[in-house]
Amino acid sequence: MAVILRMARHGTKKRPFYHIVAADSRHKRDGRFLEQLGSYDPLAATQLNVDAEKAKKWLAAGAQTSPVVKQLLKRAGVQ
Repeated sequence: MAVILRMARHGTKKRPFYHIVAADSRHKRDGRFLEQLGSYDPLAATQLNVDAEKAKKWLAAGAQTSPVVKQLLKRAGVQ
């Protein structure tokens, strides 16, 4: 099973809100996930909340990151 850290889109039309999740790479973007690691709201002064311990645990276990999540984790000081 290939685990990837990526964003799942929530919110309404033109008001996006994202959850940062660890998911199996074969599942849909907004589908089933293994664990929620944080949230990101690009419209609210770029509010970012990440559970650093959970993210480090998944990265140590070999999880890959999507390009956007990689930037967000760097901004949060995890990577």
